[in-house]
Amino acid sequence: MTGPHICLIEDDPIMGESLVERFQLEGFKVDWYRGAYAAQTAIQANDYAVVLSDVRLADLDGDALYMQMLQDGYCLPPFILMTAYATVERAVNMLKLGVRDYVTKPFDLPRLVETVRELTDNHDVNAHVSDENILGVSAAAQELARLVPRIAGRASSVLITGESGVGKEVLARLIHRRADSSNTERPFVAVNCGAVAPTLAEAEFFGFERGAFTGADKQKRGYLEQANGGTLFLDEVGELSLPLQATLLRSIQEKRIRRIGAEQDIATQFDLVCATNRDLESMVKERLFREDLYYRINVVALHVKPLRDRPEDVNWLAQRFISAMAQRLNESPKSLHPLTRLRLQEYSWPGNIRELHNRIEHACLVSANPVLLPNDIFSSDWQRTAPQHSPFPGEDAALNTYQDACERLYIEDMLMRHEGHISETAKALKISRKNLWEKMKRHNIESTRLVVKKQSTQDDRIGV
Repeated sequence: MTGPHICLIEDDPIMGESLVERFQLEGFKVDWYRGAYAAQTAIQANDYAVVLSDVRLADLDGDALYMQMLQDGYCLPPFILMTAYATVERAVNMLKLGVRDYVTKPFDLPRLVETVRELTDNHDVNAHVSDENILGVSAAAQELARLVPRIAGRASSVLITGESGVGKEVLARLIHRRADSSNTERPFVAVNCGAVAPTLAEAEFFGFERGAFTGADKQKRGYLEQANGGTLFLDEVGELSLPLQATLLRSIQEKRIRRIGAEQDIATQFDLVCATNRDLESMVKERLFREDLYYRINVVALHVKPLRDRPEDVNWLAQRFISAMAQRLNESPKSLHPLTRLRLQEYSWPGNIRELHNRIEHACLVSANPVLLPNDIFSSDWQRTAPQHSPFPGEDAALNTYQDACERLYIEDMLMRHEGHISETAKALKISRKNLWEKMKRHNIESTRLVVKKQSTQDDRIGV
């Protein structure tokens, strides 16, 4: 059985190899990175139980990496910093900022192993993914995440629109969690309106008393009553029948419901979040959806863009799904070949996140390779669905075509790691600023689609 998954950041090859060997012998699964920026990308994409980092690194110090990710809003796994140049003041400051331990080289290796083991005992899956980043890393996803605290628990109703499979329920659950800062368990009642049989809809939504009709051998609470004190999430709200829309509108406005067969109303209070992939405005014009109910549920409207319009989220989500699959199967996580990552971004994703999850799960189960190649995820359907304006090179393309594709991906990745700083990116790539600009122009790299963090006022920032 695969043990706890930890991230090691150490640029000394002898020290790194020694630590990897020891932790693997102790039953840990170890990902070893020699640079801070490579580790930063991995920490965002994987569910590490502990991060063990050297302080002095070639590209960015380990404590600076911790501070940078902390300031960017990431809820980090436990960090342990290692250094041969420790000062009491520096150690105390880092411990105050949340670092779990600060060890000085040469250290007691058995004691370090025991410390890591204690930290991994109660590790929760995906616990380090903050609410800010759970929707994705694209600008569109981040904008939605910034709006959530403003409306959660304050708006009387929220309408989420978007294509099927874009993650509308994920956003609804995030709004539910942020509506109450206390630790109390508030109910979240999710209802797929399209799956409720019309003949049973009233009983399902409002409940019934014992003996109210044939087969009602016991009392049952409906969805609206079950959601009391929490959130009622009506998915595919456009599928509701017109008679049920009228009854539902009254209950939402009056905050009262009456079970079938009951003589008294019951007060109920809940946050209402609705979602749909249909055009409700057009349905209102066609008299397929009540106008008064539409305005009642559309106090705040949030639109979740399709995955094809936020390519920055594709590889991030793919890495999340790969990590989750590896943990479920007790296997080492597979990695994505650079060409696979390019194809993931170029694909149109008609099924959105749901399709991405399906393809990644299939590839992880079927492929015996540790690295997922394009054919593991895509078959002949790729050439039919690839965008015509930006075709991906076919399997028989020339070597330089593939090299150009990989170069474009690597430059985009490095720009995102360095938050759009031209000087830092050029330095990391070991090329001049002018050379980088020329390559960006040649590859048609759009800066506004890469910078997803807060904009800086520095002249060196892309897009300024």
